[in-house]
Amino acid sequence: MEPLTIALVSAAGILLAFVLLVWAFGITMIADDQVGVVTKKFSTRTLPVGKLVALNGEAGVQADTLAPGWHFFLWPWQYSVEKVRMLRVPEGEIALVISNDGEPCPESRLLGDRIDCSNFQDGRAFLTKGGKKGRQITKLTTGTYRINTRLFTVISSVNCEAYGIATELLQVLTVDAENIGLVTVHDGKSLPVGETAAPETAGHASFQDEQAFIEKGGYRGLQQEVILPGSWNINPWFATVEIVPMTVIPKAHVGVVISYVGPHGDDISGADFKYGDIVENGNRGIWGKPLNPGKYPINKRTTQVELVPTSNFVLNWSDKTEAHKLDEGLTSIHMRSKDGFNFELQLQQIIHVPYDVAPKLIARFGNMANLVQNVLEPLVGNYFRNAGQNHDMLEFILTRTERQEKAKAYVSEQLHQFNVEGVETMIGDLTAPEALMKTLQDRKIAEESSATVQMQRDLASQRQQLERENAIADQQRALVTSEQNVKIAAQDADSARRKAEGEASVMKTRATAEAEARKIGAAAEGEATLARAGNEAKAIEILAASNSAKILQEGEAEAKVIQKKTEAIGQGNYAAIQVAERLANGHLKLVPDIQLAAGGGGSAVEALLQLIAVKQLGPESSAPAHPPAAKVSTEL
Repeated sequence: MEPLTIALVSAAGILLAFVLLVWAFGITMIADDQVGVVTKKFSTRTLPVGKLVALNGEAGVQADTLAPGWHFFLWPWQYSVEKVRMLRVPEGEIALVISNDGEPCPESRLLGDRIDCSNFQDGRAFLTKGGKKGRQITKLTTGTYRINTRLFTVISSVNCEAYGIATELLQVLTVDAENIGLVTVHDGKSLPVGETAAPETAGHASFQDEQAFIEKGGYRGLQQEVILPGSWNINPWFATVEIVPMTVIPKAHVGVVISYVGPHGDDISGADFKYGDIVENGNRGIWGKPLNPGKYPINKRTTQVELVPTSNFVLNWSDKTEAHKLDEGLTSIHMRSKDGFNFELQLQQIIHVPYDVAPKLIARFGNMANLVQNVLEPLVGNYFRNAGQNHDMLEFILTRTERQEKAKAYVSEQLHQFNVEGVETMIGDLTAPEALMKTLQDRKIAEESSATVQMQRDLASQRQQLERENAIADQQRALVTSEQNVKIAAQDADSARRKAEGEASVMKTRATAEAEARKIGAAAEGEATLARAGNEAKAIEILAASNSAKILQEGEAEAKVIQKKTEAIGQGNYAAIQVAERLANGHLKLVPDIQLAAGGGGSAVEALLQLIAVKQLGPESSAPAHPPAAKVSTEL
């Protein structure tokens, strides 16, 4: 035989021997990622009625599974081994479990209780410890599991659609920061009669520990407790979670809470309030303390929050609607005037609700929309319709301000009984008949035309008056100038007079002072003179005596000289010499400047003229070098 043929025969022999060995010893190998599900084909024991999984070697699916590795004595004629992959639950997901065997579930329960069976990996423990058939309360979280797939049916994201379960229900529940989860539990005790939501049950980790919820007496149905933001592993068969936004109380608002659950508290509204009970916060009813602006995790299925504006807000009786939508049902007020005209009136009303009044307002009207529709709308509408019927159309239009003030006072008074403040009432557009408005416009045009003509007349009259006043002003200017000149002259004269009087007074004062000074000086000088005169008199007396003696001596001496001269030259010659010396010393002219000759050539007039000329020119210029001999006229 050829070598290749020999090798093939040898290999076939070895394989046959191995198969015979495995068959003979019932050898089975389970891989690391597998679990072996064993079915016994025949046995002397039979399963009890209603049982599917054998615990005591009965024929059928065995409760125990094969772990990874080699297993012996599982002869193929007696056992069949199904190798299935380990169950893997991905991160962020859960898996649900249905038990195909076990004790019947009580009629009051929908889910089988949690059994300590290593998360369904120990089928024998599940069955022996009272595990229930059907849906299980325990879910499988992220991880890998070796599960007997003939005993337990596992529903994951891979096969969920075949069981009518949406993929998102097997995702870890995530609640973001803006939302909360409203929980409805499907298993547990029934709610007491009269209750609409189950009270809170402590110790179940926000419905993640389902068995703890059941054991602590949790009720099925809508829960008062909510799930806050975060990630949660919740069995969708045990509880359904509805994600809803948090309750937001905006700025300038408060939230009045109406709770449908909780204990029944005492009424704190007071004896005078007859429109409903107001209770302390946390009790069933309308809470007495409103919620301030902010975000609140409020269960909207068990609690209602009515927003009440606390700042001034506007209501429009027109086509316009504010953001708060409270005036959404308000329209223009249809009115009929006293003279039979129909017209539409638009209106704005500003309202203010105090903080502490909000709970009573909600207790009385239910919400702000009811206050507007059931109180303000008929109150304001009827007032203006009555006002319109009492006035003519034009009168109503022309007295709009008065109508507005009266409406404000009326609305404020009516709202006061509800503890609501009517801040302002403002009349908007008036839609009047076109014919009436045409008449009103024509009247206005006529009035304006008349006013224009009158204005022009007034302007012409003012222009004339201005011209007249300008002319008067010009004359007035000259008159004022003249008056000012007269005043200036009078002031100058008065100033001169006052100056003269001042100077005279000064001179008089000075003269009086000088006279007084002279008088005093004269008196002093007189005394001095008197003293001096006395002294001089004595001196003169002494001097006179001395001079007399001297003169006497000089005279005697001179007389002696003259006597000697006379004796020498003669008495006549001595006299002539003395006369000549006297004339020379006295600058006396021996010959006159002007001579009048008796019967001569010059007249008396000429002599007078010559005399005047001499006086004007001086004696030196008029004296002739050699004056003619004087001729004395005896006829002058």
